Amino acid sequence: MKVIIHGGFFSESATNQETKKAKQDALAEIVEKAHQFLASHTALETVVYAVSLLEDNELFNAGIGSQIQSDGKVRLSAALMDGHTQKFSGVINLEDVKNPIAVAQKLLDYDDRVLSGEGALAFARANGFDYFNPITAQRQAEYQEKINQQGRKGTVGCVALDADGNLAAATSTGGKGFEIPCRVSDSATVAGNFANNFAGISCTGVGEDIVSGALAAKIVTRVTDGFTLQAACDKSFAELKPFDGFAGVIGITNEGEIYHCDSHPYMVWASFDVNLQVFN
Repeated sequence: MKVIIHGGFFSESATNQETKKAKQDALAEIVEKAHQFLASHTALETVVYAVSLLEDNELFNAGIGSQIQSDGKVRLSAALMDGHTQKFSGVINLEDVKNPIAVAQKLLDYDDRVLSGEGALAFARANGFDYFNPITAQRQAEYQEKINQQGRKGTVGCVALDADGNLAAATSTGGKGFEIPCRVSDSATVAGNFANNFAGISCTGVGEDIVSGALAAKIVTRVTDGFTLQAACDKSFAELKPFDGFAGVIGITNEGEIYHCDSHPYMVWASFDVNLQVFN
């Protein structure tokens, strides 16, 4: 049983050592809880659980405390993929809901499994997801001051391998901040979140770069075709270099290989295999 999570990128020029320590502690606590949860739950249930915890933490740009778009509203995107059933579900630009990953989970049972905007919101309300305003005082202040670009590259995600050898991946984001309203990120696409019976990947970074590189699906496909996870990541990240693609990934294979990498310093992450590991 293995689990790895990420909390987007950390820029020392935009945040301080106190924030870094807070993120290290939060990621360590969440990945430990997720690993304990995994002992009695499936990979699919575990990635939803872990990402929900990340969405509920104001340190990360997903769920509570998400970035505000240029019209003053928060729109959330999240995706979930079950490596065993090969089902993908997601919500795009969902407003006024606390945990978009939970809405994505609910959609797995439907034929229409990716919803956006008003349709996603109507589905959420019909399924018992109440109104929730995710804007924190800090995000509102940052919006008023037009937060600098360095702080905006953030997403959260989880990949898990359960006791039955099944993989799942989940990703959630609050966007990059000050984007054109209703911009679509990578998080609710197979470029940003993908899993099958061989590997699972969750991405963070600049959504447009990740989509241009078809990153998560490409890495998983290469593992399926016989690459190691590290080799698949290395080759896929090399293909981002011509356009200076900004991305980070976490992943696990069905053989238990666990790996993370990024194209720019540096993604914050934590994993739990036999022992806890957290970014430095």
